[in-house]
Amino acid sequence: MRMYDPHECSQLNELKIDMGALNIISGWHSAGDIIMIEQMPMFGGYAGGVEETAICDVATTLASFAAFNADIHLDGPIHIRWGTTTTRETLQVAAHAAAALDYNTDLLLANQYYAMAGPCTEMCLLEVAAQAIADTASGRELLSGVASAKGVALDKATGLEARMLGEASAATCGMEISEVNRILDKIVSKYELNFSFAPPGKTYQECYNVNDATPLQEYLGVYDSALDTLADCGLSF
Repeated sequence: MRMYDPHECSQLNELKIDMGALNIISGWHSAGDIIMIEQMPMFGGYAGGVEETAICDVATTLASFAAFNADIHLDGPIHIRWGTTTTRETLQVAAHAAAALDYNTDLLLANQYYAMAGPCTEMCLLEVAAQAIADTASGRELLSGVASAKGVALDKATGLEARMLGEASAATCGMEISEVNRILDKIVSKYELNFSFAPPGKTYQECYNVNDATPLQEYLGVYDSALDTLADCGLSF
């Protein structure tokens, strides 16, 4: 069996692309490659508020397939103030855009994860869980994460954040949207007021045994605590 690694190219904000990217995409098509086009609309930027950014999000997704012949679209609405995908507003944008596209098309939809808090913090895991819940309930096929600490800090990403993504997604499958909204509101309320002083977390080397790539007991304890918090919010693992 042959394994395929999609080539990724990014649109520019908002609804733009450069000639260099078009040349790259053309080469990939000639080689018969799988192509994933990324675009991260900015909430609070040129597009405006939640409704306008959601419209922009749908448009950029359609452009990936109609204009650039992508196989997968990689989304990721970003809050212009916080630089994350896990704010209440960006979750709304991503979920409404995905739900509309999933209902009306058979396109492959992905989303990427930029959490404010760093690894080995409950806030980071709650952020990841909230987005995984929203993405799963709105019909995305691929969840791409996690870039903890906004993806800009050295060695601030570990496997346990991705594990939380997977567990929260699996727990969401089959849930009614009304229940999803109720649970999401509780989860987001627990971390959204902490963006100004989000915990930076620890590095991979401080969270894991680097010799065998296993998480240390401290992080496992934080993970279990986050599971308890999510269970209290109504998510059943």
